[in-house]
Amino acid sequence: MKRSSPKGRAAPASTRAAGAVSSAGEAVWATDAANAGARPSKAVARAAARTGRPWAGREKCMAKIIRQGGRRLLDSVGGPAPIDTVIQTALLYAGHEPVSLHQQLQQRAAAGRPIRVGLIGAGKFGAMYLAQVPRTPGVHLAAIADLSPSAARANLARVGWPAERSAATSIDDALAHGSTHVGEDWQALVRHPAIDVVVECTGHPIAAVDHCLAAFEHGKHVVNVTVEADAFCGPLLARRAAESGVVYSLAFGDQPALICDLVDWARTCGFPVVAAGRGHKWQPHFCESTPDTVWGYYGLSPEQAARGGLNPKMFNSFLDGSKPAIESTAVANATGLAVPADGLQYPLGSIADIPKLTRPCSEGGVLEKKGMVEVISSLRPDGTPIDYDIRMGVWVTVEAETDYIRHCFEEYNAHTDDSGRYFTLYKRWHLIGLEVGLSVASVALRGEATGVAQGWHADVVATAKRDLLPGDRLDGEGGHTVWGKLQPATKSVAAGGLPLGLAHDVKVLRPVAKGRCLSWDDVALDTGTRAFRIRQEMESLFVPMG
Repeated sequence: MKRSSPKGRAAPASTRAAGAVSSAGEAVWATDAANAGARPSKAVARAAARTGRPWAGREKCMAKIIRQGGRRLLDSVGGPAPIDTVIQTALLYAGHEPVSLHQQLQQRAAAGRPIRVGLIGAGKFGAMYLAQVPRTPGVHLAAIADLSPSAARANLARVGWPAERSAATSIDDALAHGSTHVGEDWQALVRHPAIDVVVECTGHPIAAVDHCLAAFEHGKHVVNVTVEADAFCGPLLARRAAESGVVYSLAFGDQPALICDLVDWARTCGFPVVAAGRGHKWQPHFCESTPDTVWGYYGLSPEQAARGGLNPKMFNSFLDGSKPAIESTAVANATGLAVPADGLQYPLGSIADIPKLTRPCSEGGVLEKKGMVEVISSLRPDGTPIDYDIRMGVWVTVEAETDYIRHCFEEYNAHTDDSGRYFTLYKRWHLIGLEVGLSVASVALRGEATGVAQGWHADVVATAKRDLLPGDRLDGEGGHTVWGKLQPATKSVAAGGLPLGLAHDVKVLRPVAKGRCLSWDDVALDTGTRAFRIRQEMESLFVPMG
């Protein structure tokens, strides 16, 4: 006897879904003529067989697709979507829920619901991400905003994009045709309701703060490549994102996010983190380097650098220690690891040396205490490189708290110090913008950041490269006037230290000796910028920790 719902009451959702699917499912399986006989390919048939019930419960499969937003896919059957695509999606749901990010991206691609991304800044880092976008399922880069659209288009051509792929006349046009709009208006990008994730890739910390805050206000997740901004106000950016119900994240591929990933691995496995950080090519006098001297340290002539389109100020920000300090700050704030009292020490050593170096001083290492950030140098005092270095990589050192764990390290030939107690896991390389897609997928599909500030533990203070005089203008990280020194947040705030991220086009008011950290009182700041206001707000809201 056929059952009906009680009068005046809607049928249960499962019943309604089954009813809807009864016709939708039949429509799918009845597309023989439109889909070359509607017989699944051998690959699909094998996949179906692995579910244990190859063709049973097809309505249930279709119901799940509909519930998960795939109705557009069903509607397209007989048109652009082949039967195999529909069946594969159904089997994905029927067999198991998608677990990996790649599976979820494939699902979004099959359902015609890609993650819609807007990129602000299409320089070197952005170009590397652009190179991967066409190779990533379930992602549609709908818009690029850059101060120089022509330069952005040149980079698109450089990474292999055909011109027609970026020929959209507007973001709406791009959305309608699966292409990309290139323009100057970043505000239009962050305001557009269809954009899911904004990738901030300008490298300009003051502008990046504006971009991030506007994106939060318009309900966009943000992957912030401009770690210089995170270094001076990351904790508050993270809070603002949470208040807006969106995710703010460091960018995977850049070393801070990779370090955070290693720290998370360690703690999730139950290991206490002794130290974590990155590698660097460092000698103490590098902090004096300017854009005029940088290429000599890299073994390039100015002509070679110009031919490669290399930015001397950006490269110098790595060389002079500013970037390592900035990135260490982001890591400390995201993980709670402490920072050295007087800045990074840059102990030199090979990968084999890291477990020995990154122990407490009391045990023969360089750390003031356990649980700190540090950077390993790949250069000897005479400037010659150390073999098997970690210069381009990241690492974490953990401790075996029991003899049993230490013995496990020994049995599995783990990379330890001579005591067998301290183990270092490392990743020797990072691929920078080529890896950003992992952050995009993580924030959009899982709602999880790949590193985000949890507190205020560290700061980067502008430090004079030379004697500065009243009237001089600071030119930020990598420039001629200042470099960034890592400090505990407690020390920086107590001294009124000037954040490096705000030391851009700022007038010096009084003499500052070479090597001294600048304070707020040493300069005339534009107090009208959002970046300045948000830093002041952070100092009033957050308790700095050492």
